Amino acid sequence: MTNCTPFFVWLGAISGSPLRDTLQEDVLTGRIIGGHEADPHSWKWQVSLQIAYPDYPGYYSHICGGTLITGKWVMTAAHCFKGSTYRVVLGEHDLLQEDGFLVKSLLPVPHFSYDIALLRLSSPAYDNGFVELGLLPSEGDILPNDYPCYITGWGATSGNVPDRLQEVMMPIVDHKICSQDDWWGSQAKVTMICAGGDGVRAGCSGDSGGPLNCYKDGHWQVHGIVSFGLVPYCNTYKKPTVFTRVSAYVDWIRNVSCLVPAR
Repeated sequence: MTNCTPFFVWLGAISGSPLRDTLQEDVLTGRIIGGHEADPHSWKWQVSLQIAYPDYPGYYSHICGGTLITGKWVMTAAHCFKGSTYRVVLGEHDLLQEDGFLVKSLLPVPHFSYDIALLRLSSPAYDNGFVELGLLPSEGDILPNDYPCYITGWGATSGNVPDRLQEVMMPIVDHKICSQDDWWGSQAKVTMICAGGDGVRAGCSGDSGGPLNCYKDGHWQVHGIVSFGLVPYCNTYKKPTVFTRVSAYVDWIRNVSCLVPAR
C-alpha cells in the first residue's frame, strides 16, 4: 500500500461476503484497529446491518453496524444506505453461526443535516436472551476529554476479517482539541464526537453505523454512531474516529420513532 494516499471517507464497506477475497485486496475493508474479540453477547444492542447481493440470490452480507433503540427501530449511519435491500441481524456474536435472529428492514428515515438514520423493522424485535435496547444519552449531553468509551463492530483485524464481534476502548477527544488544525480542523463539527487519535486504536471502514458505548450514571449509553475517519491509515495519530453525537439528535430520534408507525 505504499502508493496509497490517505483520504477522508465514510467508514462504510462490505465484509464477510462471497466477495471477501476481492475486497481484502483493499486491505481495510472494515476493522476495529487495536481491539480484541468481545465477550459473546456483551453488547446486546449491537446489530449487523446486511445488504442483499443481486448476483447471489438470498445472500446477505454485513455492511454496517447499528443499535437497537426500540423494539421496532434501529439507529445507524445514513451513509450506509444505497437504495438496496437490507436486513438486520439481532443478538449476534459470530456471523457464521445462527445464534441471533433476522428481521427484515423497511426504508430508513435519514436526518439530512448529518450522518444519522433510523431504520424501521418489518416485525418487532424480541428478547431471546441475547438482545437488549441501547440507551440514549440526555439531550445535549457532552462527555469530557479522555472519558473512556468502547467502539464495537465486525471487520478485519491485522489483515484478517473475523466473523466475531470486536471491541476496543477509545477515550473521548473533546471538540476543542479535535477541531484544531492539526487534528480534524473544521471537519469536526459540534454535532460530532471524536474518540481515539492515539495512533493505535481506531474504528475503520465497515464499522460505520455502530455504537460508541459509554458507561455513565450507572448504565451503558450509546453516545456516538461511527461516521468517518482517515482511510487507509485509520489509526493515524491526531486523526481520531469521528462519530455522530447522539445527544444532538435525541429529540429528532424520539419524534420519528414515536410518530412514524412501524408496520
